[in-house]
Order: sequence, then C-alpha cells, then structure tokens
Amino acid sequence: MRHNFDEIINRRESECKKYEKEVYSKDIIPMWIADTDFAVPNEISEAIIKRAKHPCFGYPVEGKIFEEATKRWEKVRFNWDIETEWVKYANGVLPFLMYAIRAFSYPGDEVIIQPPVYPPFSAIVKNNGRQLVTNPLYQDENGKYQINFEDLEKKLSSPRAKILFLSNPHNPAMRCFTLEELTKIGNLCLKYNVIVISDEIHCDLVYKGYKHIPFGSINEKFANNSMVLINPSKTFNIAGFRTGAAIIPNKEMRENIQITIVNNKNYGRTIFGVLTYVTAYTKCDYYADELMEYLQENRDYLLNFIKNNIPKIKVTEPEATYLIWLDFKALNMEQEELKKFILEKAKLALNDGSTFGIEGKGFMRLNIACPKAVLIEALNRLKMAIDSL
Repeated sequence: MRHNFDEIINRRESECKKYEKEVYSKDIIPMWIADTDFAVPNEISEAIIKRAKHPCFGYPVEGKIFEEATKRWEKVRFNWDIETEWVKYANGVLPFLMYAIRAFSYPGDEVIIQPPVYPPFSAIVKNNGRQLVTNPLYQDENGKYQINFEDLEKKLSSPRAKILFLSNPHNPAMRCFTLEELTKIGNLCLKYNVIVISDEIHCDLVYKGYKHIPFGSINEKFANNSMVLINPSKTFNIAGFRTGAAIIPNKEMRENIQITIVNNKNYGRTIFGVLTYVTAYTKCDYYADELMEYLQENRDYLLNFIKNNIPKIKVTEPEATYLIWLDFKALNMEQEELKKFILEKAKLALNDGSTFGIEGKGFMRLNIACPKAVLIEALNRLKMAIDSL
C-alpha cells in the first residue's frame, strides 16, 4: 500500500474529541465517534502546508472547483452523471438536514426516520418544531436489518408527512441498501409526495460483495424528489474542516434551499475546507481504495474473533461503514450497567446504542477504523471482561 494504515498516531495532543483528555484517561481505548485514527493522504497534508505558507487568509472566491470535484467523484466512483449546478456547498451534512426541514415543511409537519439511526436525525427534527415519526428497522432471522415497508407506507400516507431522512449506507445498521429496496422507497415517496433526504456520508465505505447506489442516480423522478448529501470526512479523516455538499437536481428545490441558507446567514466557503475536499475528491482515489482493503481485514478479523472467542456478543455481517453494531443483550444488563461495564471493565469507549433510539437498547457501536494492533487489543480486552462475568 502507498499509505501506512498500521501507523499508530498519538491523537491525545491534537485537540481530538475522540481522545478528549478530560473524559478518557490513557488506559481507555476510544472507539466511538465516527472518525478514523489514520493519517490523511499525503496529498492533503501537502496542499494544506503549501496554502498555509501564504500569509493572507481572506474571503475565498467561489469558483467551480468545488462543484467539479463533486461531479468527478460521483462519476468515477458511482457512475452517476451530475451537473455542477446541482451541487451546493455547506459546512457539513447536518446543516442540510436543517435546511431541508425549513425549506420543505412547516412546523407540525412530520419527518420520518428509520431507527436505530444516527442520533442527530431525531434531534434536528424536534429542535425545528416538526413531528418525529419512526419507521423502525427490524432484524430478520439472521440478524440483518430490514425495512418494514408496510409500516413505511402507512407513515408516508399521513397528510402531514413531508420528508424522509434516509441513511444510506445505514448508520448503525451497517446496511448498504439494494436497488430493489431503494426503488421501493422512492416509489412510495413519490406516491405520497414525500421528499427523500439521503445522507450518503458513508458512501465510500462499502465492503466486497456490496455496491453503493446514490439515491438520485436511480432515475430522473427520484432525482427530482431528493437531495443527496455527501462529505469526504469519514473516508479521509477530515471532519474537522466541516465541509460537505448537497446534490440537488431539482431547480425549484435548489432555489428553496438557497433561500434557507441565506436566511440562516450560512453562506460563504472556507479556504481549507474547500482545499481538503477538492484534494480528496481529485487526487486521493488510491487512499479510498486502500482504506477499504484495510477495513475489510479489520472487519473480517472482528467477525472471526467474536464468533470464536465471544459468542455471547452477536454481530451480523457489516455491508458498509466502519461502525460495527454489537448486540450485548445476552449479557442481560440494563443499558447503564452495560455502558459502565464496557468503560470500566473492558476499558473501551464505545457509543451507547440507546442514543440511536429505543431500538438500540442492548447494543453498543464500535469503530474499527484504527490500526489492526489497536483493534486486536480492544477485542482481547472485551473478551477478558466478558470472561470475568
């Protein structure tokens, strides 16, 4: 590999939230928040250093380089032909969820989510005065999460239902939804005039045997009834630059979003955010490919280790993301007891499953985007802790 993913980097002295000193002592391995422990590609570091040598950092121009990089990435990686005018800049994916709520619904309208799901989905809905409606995923006989389409149609048919927040690939269910599933979602949303906001921030993180399909790429009708959100932060470990994009093929929807952006005074781009975004999407394809090779090995090691050494923990085969959804229900612990056990006995900092919705009780989320040596140590700690019960 061109990149050394085995390198262990001390992040505790880098103002790193994941390793926040006031929260996590040195004997804890933090494996929670969704960033990686890998160095960024050399191309990104070099671009930052080169630009930083210039002593002025005033307002940047807003040319087409950002839009062109987005267009290139979607075509090269997912074979989706988009137009540069469809692309909108924002300081991350989450602002666009808020823009969508304010642009496409009124207070009291309903926004549908599919828990267990990324916690800010529900928070943004509630904080903006909309009604949160859930279409919970369910686990089949193999533990794989599935969409309850009968329930989804029931929720979409409500006259106040205006928006569906789709996590694709799904965090934390680790699903890479199929064309058939996405088509069913798209047709139901068209039937009931509900807009799809597809958060595809994990689109690059798909394992062998699976394929990410951008929701807007399926057909023109779906494209005109949706907004696709992307961000290189998860893939290239550049979340601190707070830069993402929305792909909005529908001109009227773009105009409504722009009004919301202006009303919230959130226009204007950042020098280093655009720089790292463009560099990632134009010069670092190799890094994304190598990252997935490395994560595939980590994923497979974890699956084999748990199967052979910690059978009380249940985990289905991850199709996507480096965030592994672990089922601890066999330990028969209340959620607070489970959190304390993982932190104090296993000396691991994981995400509390209950923050993803009530459907996440009994679960914890573990981030495997770390050097394999760290993952091995973490799994051994987990085994020893459970063996001690």
